[in-house]
Amino acid sequence: MKTFFASLCVLLFAAKVFAADAAADFSAANEIYAKGKFADAAAAYEKILQTGATSPALLFNAANAEFKAGHLGQAIAAYRQATLLAPRDAELRANLAFVRNQVQGATVRERFWQNWFSTLTLNEGAVLTAVLFWLTFALFAARQIRPELVPKLKGVTRILVLLTLCSATVLAVQAANHFSTATAVVIADNAIARSGPFDDAQTAFTARDGAELSVLDRRDGWVQVADGAGKIGWLPVKQVEVLPGA
Repeated sequence: MKTFFASLCVLLFAAKVFAADAAADFSAANEIYAKGKFADAAAAYEKILQTGATSPALLFNAANAEFKAGHLGQAIAAYRQATLLAPRDAELRANLAFVRNQVQGATVRERFWQNWFSTLTLNEGAVLTAVLFWLTFALFAARQIRPELVPKLKGVTRILVLLTLCSATVLAVQAANHFSTATAVVIADNAIARSGPFDDAQTAFTARDGAELSVLDRRDGWVQVADGAGKIGWLPVKQVEVLPGA
């Protein structure tokens, strides 16, 4: 038992040190950004992200630096990752929309229902559904214990059941979209999509920096994608940033 608590204390201490180091590095990166050294700032933010640290503020600043450095794809990828953590941040979504408008060529956009469903994070949706479920369960339990309350609770019960079903449905669709679909954001100036997953294959189409493409398949360092015009091709993984669905 003593060994367990000692190990736990070491882990907690290490976590605090890690958080302190990340905060110090974040402040340093912000100073670099403030000096107008946007490429260096973007590299500094990326270094922090590679340690496993993440937050809406870190991703937001990283996206801003990437955009100022002229890297549209890297900026869009960071903004999109930030929206997964803070889906209702108006400034974040405004910046994402602004950068997207700079991208040339066919690209894939989220549909209206995807934007609507993503107003809550997956964790928030799961918590909301769980709360509604247990409230509904408690209400049915109360009806069983106190039958005389059934007429009074009839309307409330219907509303809670409806809300629980709606919340569960939205959560299921959101989870399916997040885990079963993926988007490839082009991070190269001009990425040439091939007809097959090899360098000598014919050119299928060219995607510009920042283009968002639907991921169809993956194979040996290549990803099969479709652009907004329906063209299909294979891109090297190093030329894209693959993100989960909204």
